[in-house]
Amino acid sequence: MSISSTIKSIQDIMRKDVGVDGDAQRLSQLVWMLFLKIFDDRESEWEILQDNYQSPLPEQYRWRNWAANAEGMTGDALKQFLDNDMFPALQQLEAKGGDQRAYVIRSVFEDAYNYMKSGQLIRQVINKIQEGMDFNKAQERHLFGDMYEQLLRDLQAAGNAGEFYTPRAVTEFMVRMVNPRLGEKVMDPACGTGGFLSCSIEHIRKQDVKTVEDETQLQNSIHGVEKKPMPHLLCTTNMILHGIDVPSNIRHDNTLARPLISWGPKERVDVVVTNPPFGGNEEDGIETNFPASFRTRETADLFLVLIMQLLKSGGRAALVLPDGFLFGEGIKTRIKEKLLEECNLHTIVRLPNSVFAPYTGIKTNLLFFTKGAPTQNIWYYEHPLPKGVKAYNKTKPMKVEEFDPLAAWWGSEADNFSTRTESEYAWQVSLADIKTRNYNLDCKNPHIGEQEIHDPEVLLTQYQTMQADISALRGQLKSVLAEALQREIKA
Repeated sequence: MSISSTIKSIQDIMRKDVGVDGDAQRLSQLVWMLFLKIFDDRESEWEILQDNYQSPLPEQYRWRNWAANAEGMTGDALKQFLDNDMFPALQQLEAKGGDQRAYVIRSVFEDAYNYMKSGQLIRQVINKIQEGMDFNKAQERHLFGDMYEQLLRDLQAAGNAGEFYTPRAVTEFMVRMVNPRLGEKVMDPACGTGGFLSCSIEHIRKQDVKTVEDETQLQNSIHGVEKKPMPHLLCTTNMILHGIDVPSNIRHDNTLARPLISWGPKERVDVVVTNPPFGGNEEDGIETNFPASFRTRETADLFLVLIMQLLKSGGRAALVLPDGFLFGEGIKTRIKEKLLEECNLHTIVRLPNSVFAPYTGIKTNLLFFTKGAPTQNIWYYEHPLPKGVKAYNKTKPMKVEEFDPLAAWWGSEADNFSTRTESEYAWQVSLADIKTRNYNLDCKNPHIGEQEIHDPEVLLTQYQTMQADISALRGQLKSVLAEALQREIKA
């Protein structure tokens, strides 16, 4: 049975359990089980590679000792073991001799929960995982990487607005262009399930890792922070799957919850790659961690200010931002002014509006900048849809090969991108022009005239916007007339 079929049959079993309510709980249940199975398979490797390897887990809680035997615990005994013994123990797990793996396991289980009520169904799920997945087989690990992405998409479908699964094509392109290297500290301050970090690991490993010492250096250079328990659990599992033996640098926290000035020089990083949550607002009080001129409840704006603080001089960043940031005014204008003064915003890639379908139709952009020198000119590149494709969707997502023309055009920052040329997709805007526009970065492609839009979703959105504007104007008019009438009555 394939891993894909195994996951599907597991989810079918879980749907029969009265304790599991909806996709989010089903995924949460599945992922802590997968974490323990993956960890156990990796332990089998470590036992071979390391003399006198000691597991951070008490023997009775290792997967091999309570789950692996298909005829093992089941029914009420299994249910009570999980709820009354294993979960409390792992949530309070103490490290033997400072073993960081124990802290990782504890952080994973602090917010995990066994939703399933039937011990018999739990046993069926465990047996499916045991018989259908072996993460020590390179081929299965690779296949599970694909399946893992499907789990992340499922999580997205069950998640909250403002959190979007970043397509692999976009993630790989961003990492490739920002080009993290061995010895550089890489961070995603809103790491979600770890897509950018896992891609950075593979990028550095492929280019630079030649020795055991290189691998150790790589493992210590990957950093991520995620505030929600479920994505944090997925990210930690993802890191172990990608060979980060002790992902203790993946923290369960809110990066925005610290005062901006508290991020000191020792915590600065060389590379930031991220897709910060957008379209959502932060909880009350978070904005007070930022200087008064940049205080806003818009999450993506706060993250951009934070990233400028996090980067070393010469540090590089690539991030996803919605169109609203480009043309936004007020605090957004002040943030853009700071960005262009402190960093070289050398490239903005404008993506088609269906890249994040079906989660959102919001048009997004990729911003690439380097800290330490002010912006002089911004290159724009409008990424086209492939020929014959009207929009991306679940069955026809963006492919990484579509970025090949853009990568060939890219050039090198070392010579200030001297090889770049304007084309039907590429154009350049000077800082002087940006200032004249009051820092409006929403610069349209000058090589394409006004296009007639036939997309029903776009037209419907435009119609709804017009209706909202008409309603607002009607309300203002009624207010003006009411005031005039009151004055006439008093007179």
